[in-house]
Amino acid sequence: MSARWREAEARAAWGFLTPALALIGVFFVLPVAGGLLLSLTDFDLYAIGDPGVARVVGLRNYHQVLTDAEFWNALRNTLYFVLAGGPFSILLSRGAALLVNARRARLKGPLRVVFFTPVVTSLVAVAIVWRYLYHPRYGLVDQGLRLAGLHPVDWLGDPHWAMPALILLAAWKNFGYNMLICIAGLQSVPQELYDAAQIDGAGGWARLVHITLPWLRPTLLFVAVTTVIGQFQLFAEPYVMTQGGPLRSTVSLVMLMYEQGFRWWRMGLAAAIAFVLFGFMLAATLVQLRLSREARR
Repeated sequence: MSARWREAEARAAWGFLTPALALIGVFFVLPVAGGLLLSLTDFDLYAIGDPGVARVVGLRNYHQVLTDAEFWNALRNTLYFVLAGGPFSILLSRGAALLVNARRARLKGPLRVVFFTPVVTSLVAVAIVWRYLYHPRYGLVDQGLRLAGLHPVDWLGDPHWAMPALILLAAWKNFGYNMLICIAGLQSVPQELYDAAQIDGAGGWARLVHITLPWLRPTLLFVAVTTVIGQFQLFAEPYVMTQGGPLRSTVSLVMLMYEQGFRWWRMGLAAAIAFVLFGFMLAATLVQLRLSREARR
């Protein structure tokens, strides 16, 4: 291949890539760079009217964030949501995928539609409905507990139960998306492997443990990474259902960032919280990738 031909190919490639790179630069790189610069200033309500009032304060916002008890409370609540809700959502989606994809399962199409419907439903509308379901006196959840002979629970009014209530809602709302991804992974498993294992006398549990789950490992890694990233961005559920209560037990990092930026108009501090949150999300993703590589060895 001549040098002139390679140069023509390179120009054609850059011609196709330039529009996409331009969009990424305008709508991603520039906002991120602007947010980083904003986190190094004391930009607030007064600076909105006169940007010249804003001062560069360096890392003072980050120091204030990391020494604020409210930040650590929000981080603790967020980690609780991620570490408890993430695995629960993944197990729920994987179980639903195995159920829907089973050879003897009937009504596979309608089941997929039913399980996926919460994903395309408005989160705000779903949160409002679930808030009534959790009502301590008239909610269906506590009515079911009474019928079972158990004491009702003040789900959204008790600091010990508010976050588990949000975890249950989030898992129900989002597991359908991960279920479809797991179904795609299950359908990529060669049928010959199952047939050979069955001829060798392997039962259903042995085929699941030694064929299905190892084949699904890359799919489950993708599901785990995307789920954790989404869980770190907890906002709409506590904002609609609990407003961060009771006793600030459901305040998340994103909700704290929202309060600092749009309630108290401390834009610089809110931007600092955003980048600290990004750091935690990046660390969690790298840990999952590292664990996955070690498991493959």
